[in-house]
Amino acid sequence: MTETTEAPPEEKCTPLYVLLAARTPRFLSSREMIVPFIAVIVFQDKDKFCFLPLVLYYINLLIHPSGCIFFTQTSNTAYDYHTKGGDLIRVPAHIGIIPDGNRRWASNQGFQKQDGYRYGLDPGLALLKLASSNGIQEVTYYGFTTDNCKRPHAQIEAFSSACIGAVNLIATESVSLLVVGNTDSPLFPEPLLKYTKRTDINGGGTKVNFLVNYGWEWDLSYIGNQTNRKSITEALKTKDISRMDLIIRWGGMRRLSGFLPIQSVYADFYVINDMWPDFKPQHFYEALDWYNKQDITLGG
Repeated sequence: MTETTEAPPEEKCTPLYVLLAARTPRFLSSREMIVPFIAVIVFQDKDKFCFLPLVLYYINLLIHPSGCIFFTQTSNTAYDYHTKGGDLIRVPAHIGIIPDGNRRWASNQGFQKQDGYRYGLDPGLALLKLASSNGIQEVTYYGFTTDNCKRPHAQIEAFSSACIGAVNLIATESVSLLVVGNTDSPLFPEPLLKYTKRTDINGGGTKVNFLVNYGWEWDLSYIGNQTNRKSITEALKTKDISRMDLIIRWGGMRRLSGFLPIQSVYADFYVINDMWPDFKPQHFYEALDWYNKQDITLGG
């Protein structure tokens, strides 16, 4: 594993974006990946490169006449993708996940409240795989907060252990992993300290941020008298986490619960009534479909 703090390039029509464009379920076999790799070699001139998404779209359409999905970069905050039917669908670059409802789910199943957390591990990995295969660049999980640590000791141990397990599962994938939270507190899980610097695992890939022992007061504590966006962002304890485009919360509650107050400032907020352990891929696709229908203006 190698450590990196390098941010991804933001230029449009670069070789990186062409390779990201090929990261769709129908475009992952080695035979089809030859197309974008050859294109990267041939179209080195950046002016010519802008024609490449259209070329690859029609090549993929020939390979899969039943329909294809192809991503093109249109801004530094969202992807657009085409389908054979001609629809243009917006995909968020960065999604935030609030995996709520574990205790209520456990009670409904006849378990102790603390038993619910371990049933949220597999959903977390499943969602990451869906996000990666659909071109989402960054995923942030809301693990546990300093406020959560007011709960009974058995629950604190359970959600802390579940977060360790979740991060270890994520670390089996090709990701760029960062764990963020108050490491000065004894409640920060020691096994996760090694990921408090962004770490590329299995060659790197989707950026994954995991918040543990996180508190919004802790995050904002260095802002002081800063008054402009750049200086405020640089003062954050979570400055390595980008602005979120979409936040998805399970469990039916309509609140952010202190989730990255600066990065969530213009995020669209989608709520799923099912509890987190009852995660289904349909939830993810319904959230993307809803996001596509929103009027994204960022205040403009």
